[in-house]
Amino acid sequence: MTTAPASSGVPVTILSGFLGAGKTTLLNHILSNQHGVKTAVLVNEFGEIGIDNDLIVTTDEDMVELSNGCICCSINDELMEAVERVIERPEPLDYIIVETTGLADPLPVAMTFLGSELRSQTRLDSIITLIDAENFDDVVLDTEVGRAQVIYSDILLLNKCDLVSEERLEVVEKRLRDIRNDARILRSVKGEVPLALLLSVGLFESDKVSSPATDPSLDHSDCDHDHGHCSHDHDHGHDDHGHDHSHGHGHHHHSHNHGDHQDIEGFTSVSFQSDGPFSLRKFQNFLDNQMPEEVFRAKGILWFNESEHRHVFHLAGNRFSLDDTDWTGDRKNQLVLIGRNIDHDTVREQLQACVTTDISADSAKPKNAALKIG
Repeated sequence: MTTAPASSGVPVTILSGFLGAGKTTLLNHILSNQHGVKTAVLVNEFGEIGIDNDLIVTTDEDMVELSNGCICCSINDELMEAVERVIERPEPLDYIIVETTGLADPLPVAMTFLGSELRSQTRLDSIITLIDAENFDDVVLDTEVGRAQVIYSDILLLNKCDLVSEERLEVVEKRLRDIRNDARILRSVKGEVPLALLLSVGLFESDKVSSPATDPSLDHSDCDHDHGHCSHDHDHGHDDHGHDHSHGHGHHHHSHNHGDHQDIEGFTSVSFQSDGPFSLRKFQNFLDNQMPEEVFRAKGILWFNESEHRHVFHLAGNRFSLDDTDWTGDRKNQLVLIGRNIDHDTVREQLQACVTTDISADSAKPKNAALKIG
């Protein structure tokens, strides 16, 4: 493969990957190991990244500045506007990373840089797609988005390799090469790959995206090339170190939009919020017996009657994690589930039934909640 010619524009890496693949875990790895490089990371909700407070210098409504010179900018509006906002800052940038949503085709994002005034200010370096080694299968590839994320990728980062066997990794790699035989395939655990293998690699070729007819399953005739953030998923793969979930649900997501959304190819997101705490026992029962198999991913902030802590919940594939932190604002439950053909009313009723109106004094005691398996 020939590399793209050098340009004076700011290099851009597009970070793609299906629901729960671990994109935000990789972003944390990049931000923690960027030394002397001023990088802008454009994400849908930077507050979800979980940046170490020791790194944060200043913050405003849509931007966080870090002590290592990097910034995180929230894509609240159009992607182009967010890029222009960070480029126009007084201090010049060395690099831009754009995290797409888990249900987004990377092509419209690439076209934002190739077909607009950004072309003279930036240059595409590569498209990186994270692959969940444990949960990647033909169900993902049967979606137009899942297939596009593989086909338009320059680097396929096979993540969560510690969770599967070598035989499984070889099967997944062969399947990926059947679809995209000239992409680099790298393996990782929690997105930990030397940054020299990911950034400033010069792999992007513009002619690759100009002729998608090589795969007739991809039809971009309806693409709006001005943005490309076409879903409400904000995937933040902290599930890499989660627990085994014995019921085999494939699962995804947390958002601050508290309505339901119809996404693409039958995917929908169900948002739930309550001002009262969950009963730990009832929520455990929901996970064990009521969580629809159609849910691919769930994530949120949970308040349990049995605990004083704020619990960050992630569920993806066959695993979930529950990490406790201290509350900094009003206590509430905020949970989002993403999947196909979910019965929104039933899920909302089931979650509402987990809410207790008898707020225990234990909520004010230093006590941890512990969800168990089975």
